[in-house]
Amino acid sequence: MKICVISFDFWGYDHYIVDALRSKNIDAHHIKIADVTHSNFSERATNAVSKIFLNKNLKTEKRQRFVTDSLQQLGYQDQILVMNPDTFDLSTLQEIRKYTSRLITYLYDSLDRVVVDKEKLDLFDKIFSFDIADVEKYGFEKLTNYIYLPFCPKEKQNPEMDLFYITSYDNKRVEFIKQLTKKLLQIQSKFQIIVIGKKGWKHQLKNAFIKIPENLHILFSIKKISHKKLPEFYKNSRALLDLTRENQYGLSFRVFEALALEKKIVTDNELIKRYDFYNPQNILVLNKTCSNLEKSFFETPYKKVPEEIYYSYTLEHWTDKVFGLNKKT
Repeated sequence: MKICVISFDFWGYDHYIVDALRSKNIDAHHIKIADVTHSNFSERATNAVSKIFLNKNLKTEKRQRFVTDSLQQLGYQDQILVMNPDTFDLSTLQEIRKYTSRLITYLYDSLDRVVVDKEKLDLFDKIFSFDIADVEKYGFEKLTNYIYLPFCPKEKQNPEMDLFYITSYDNKRVEFIKQLTKKLLQIQSKFQIIVIGKKGWKHQLKNAFIKIPENLHILFSIKKISHKKLPEFYKNSRALLDLTRENQYGLSFRVFEALALEKKIVTDNELIKRYDFYNPQNILVLNKTCSNLEKSFFETPYKKVPEEIYYSYTLEHWTDKVFGLNKKT
């Protein structure tokens, strides 16, 4: 069987899908358009002029061509999975459609946040979505993100912090973080929060001139931390923080990283209570003022998730369901 995954893959999660398929002896390939950039300064300059005067992004066009050129080389595929089709022009999706009899998409952003034209969605034989609201509104098939990390029991870890969080810059999240840090200081918890993005440069500059208390580690950074290094940060904390974006109702990868490493979760996502792995001993849903966060949450033992529930969120089960590799799923 031949399967191709096509995605932007900015954060580096999608290649795990291809790895999982190959472990099942499937001829799988990944067309990753995030790797397609300008070759030199001349191309960047030309693209800048094109965007200003012609309202045309040449880099986007280059990426679309890369997809179709790659498919020409790979040939016909039994199945093609497109992650978040908003990234692609309609004409590119129509060309992709020609290379398979089963075209699938997975939406890991809500349609309220990232609009996808109906004309594009109509091209797909199957639409999966991680967002509960979109599933209920549009009739998509519900599918969460997946556990991609190898399981590491809490007994093999020795965390020094209570809470860790790394996130891209988002105004809603940053405002909530300010309120949360006050509560964390009040209950004398040790934590670290890293906010990454170009919009955080003002905070980064401010931090350079202000002495940060030892137990208050809030870092604003423009440089992205390597995806491979993140598990070491996670293992050093008893709980992981997960904050939603505006109009987001699905579960982020942070939740599934926490499951793999047996970490508690602190979140503002009320809908997490609907999931079968929810346990108030492991998961705290913050109220708007964070007044329900107590030091005892970090101190009480983590309650292990039943094996059958854990397996249902693994990448092995995810690929079986998406590609129909196991009729029982």
